[in-house]
Amino acid sequence: MAFYNSFTIDSYLDEILHRAIENKRLSKEEGLRLLKSSPAESFIIANVANQITRKKIGQDITFVINRNINFTNVCINHCSFCAFRQEMDSSKSYFLSTDQVLSKCINAEKLGATEVCIQGGLHPHVELDYYVSLIKLIKESTNLHIHAFSPMEISYISRSNGISINEVIKILKDDGLDSIPGTAAEILNDDVRKKICPEKITSNEWIEIIMEAHKSDIPTTSTMLYGRVESTENIIEHLSILRNIQDQTNGFSEFVPLSFVHYNAPLYKSNGSRRGSTGIEDLKIISTSRLFLDNFKNIQASWVKFGPKLAQLMLNYGANDLGGTLMEEKISRSAGLSFEMITDRDIKDIIINSGLHPQQRDTLYNLIN
Repeated sequence: MAFYNSFTIDSYLDEILHRAIENKRLSKEEGLRLLKSSPAESFIIANVANQITRKKIGQDITFVINRNINFTNVCINHCSFCAFRQEMDSSKSYFLSTDQVLSKCINAEKLGATEVCIQGGLHPHVELDYYVSLIKLIKESTNLHIHAFSPMEISYISRSNGISINEVIKILKDDGLDSIPGTAAEILNDDVRKKICPEKITSNEWIEIIMEAHKSDIPTTSTMLYGRVESTENIIEHLSILRNIQDQTNGFSEFVPLSFVHYNAPLYKSNGSRRGSTGIEDLKIISTSRLFLDNFKNIQASWVKFGPKLAQLMLNYGANDLGGTLMEEKISRSAGLSFEMITDRDIKDIIINSGLHPQQRDTLYNLIN
């Protein structure tokens, strides 16, 4: 690895990088060393991550044409990092009927979308019938892949309707649910979760729902929301849990690290967290994920969270996917991000200008055209 001969690194880090290049599994301690690297070391690690990515995947960078629909911002939970939720009687609250959601789906398909991603708050008056009717309507009227309902929503449906997690997943799958977003993971450590989202499902409940989905042949994504109160040890613990699940089920289609948007978050406003992650931390997360998650093929650089310019850099440091066009996005905007939505042409330009090859995909990473 001659690219870092001009910079001296310690023998332990050198050994870790060689092991990663040789496709040998890293321990949690080795992953921790990567995350605790100096800024100069982090670029060496990132270059190794790029080597591994090119070796595993080649020059292709994928993206999906999709539409993101958040059907309500009303939520009974009070997650301290969320600026999206509203009380039901708030003038800012909203709820989309199944016909309104369907209209957005039909429009998205006309614009070339292959996927619709549907998530919402935990509305106290929404029952199983709404979720079922929504899926059926979309399936009857479009050819879209339905990527919908986080593990938190699955748990809420189970509790509010008095049926098991297994029954909820079976009902939704039978009516047309194709895959599940692996959001609500935040950080899979219950001490951290007690600080940031005590009303949310526990780490074990998230794992149980994801495992149940995979057993039912419903693939999911996996995520990690970082940059708040968690430690590097918590991050490696989270990545290790994802890696262990993937060993057992191979049901994750991708890993999507998500940096915390702090501006309007109650947690930050009350001085309960830091100001999100730095660019160097984002680089470490992407590159360490590539080295540590040896059983994951796809690592996404979210242009929404990173911004298009930083996301573009990540494509040469371990990421191989740029996410979707979304068409609309409410959660990050509510948290304080201001950005223009981008088209598939914009995404292609970002990838081409990074020196790589754009490839449209579907939700499950089958290439299109």
